[in-house]
Amino acid sequence: MKYEFAEDLQRLAEEISVMFFPHVDLSNVKCYRSYGTSSRGTIARCHALNKIMQKAIGIKAVYVLEFLVERFEKLDDEEKIKVVIHELMHIPKSFGGGFIHHDVVTNRNVNRCYEEYRRKKIEKQRNNN
Repeated sequence: MKYEFAEDLQRLAEEISVMFFPHVDLSNVKCYRSYGTSSRGTIARCHALNKIMQKAIGIKAVYVLEFLVERFEKLDDEEKIKVVIHELMHIPKSFGGGFIHHDVVTNRNVNRCYEEYRRKKIEKQRNNN
């Protein structure tokens, strides 16, 4: 596997977090593209450093959003945004190293958030013109 910091996805994740996930400590979330996956069907993953590891090395929670190039880059822009939203939804309000599972991170919730994101972007563009 090869990993590359994804500056464009980092900016997108930060923009979405500011709008919908204010509990996310943006200084401790990083976005990476990965190359050479052998996993089947996975588009992106949210990784966290668990609580015991945080305590052992004396740091706060860290989350990494990994976007698997072989599948992620084939998506259209709308679906890419939805994937970023989906991965951010996995980060709990406690920002403690845990995860919110797929009983909450559902397509319905992602789509609802995406529609709100789209509405806010359109509003922002109107206000800037």
